Amino acid sequence: MHLNIPAETNIRYAILPGDPGRVDKIAGYIDSPHFIAQNREFKSVVGKINDEDVIITSTGIGGPSAAIALEELSLIGVKTAVRIGTCGGISDEVFGGDIVIPTAAIRMEGTSKEYAPAEYPACADFDMICALVEAARKNGTVYHTGVVQSKDSFYGQHNPDSMPVSYELKNKWEAWKRLNVLASEMETAALFTVAAVRKIKMGCVLHVMWNQGKSVPHNAGRDSTDTAIKTAVDALKLVIEGDRI
Repeated sequence: MHLNIPAETNIRYAILPGDPGRVDKIAGYIDSPHFIAQNREFKSVVGKINDEDVIITSTGIGGPSAAIALEELSLIGVKTAVRIGTCGGISDEVFGGDIVIPTAAIRMEGTSKEYAPAEYPACADFDMICALVEAARKNGTVYHTGVVQSKDSFYGQHNPDSMPVSYELKNKWEAWKRLNVLASEMETAALFTVAAVRKIKMGCVLHVMWNQGKSVPHNAGRDSTDTAIKTAVDALKLVIEGDRI
């Protein structure tokens, strides 16, 4: 209905960036990529990793469109997916240029609430976490694993004083810091929750753009998503190899 992917398409593996402009960049890391569809924020390219078909589909910004993308990908047979996104650091240990591999996400968004009770955690698939960590280690990447925050309002984070609920936003931000939450972004909790409902193995790798609590320093490559992309593609290679055993 939204992705406009041909009904006869049957693909098990997916890569989900947010930005449609990042689809072609990711396609450069896989074999034989070709465009299949684009509608609204959803752009899809199909190629191969280890001779297996893989679809790259952009999800747009936020949980609702990300959930739609994953729902419709599940209808064409997707059973394993990895999100490639960007985030802002919360923890003092996280710097621009690092990557974050979320083990779980705080459900501070609305989409997941229409899938699961508030008590249900939004968690990554364990095998996907392991594959992403192994890929990051092999590539010598600076990475962090742990909890991230998924929110619905970008400016609620970056301009909380302008919001009538500033007291709640600022208090929760301080709580996340004290709980050692690594970073903040906008799609992961929704994707993890939808994946749980649709029985999809879901992982995520996030490129850290900055840490708003720090003016400096940043690590090399802070403005490039190449490291996150390579980590995701290499992790899928490991998963595909494992699925064949």
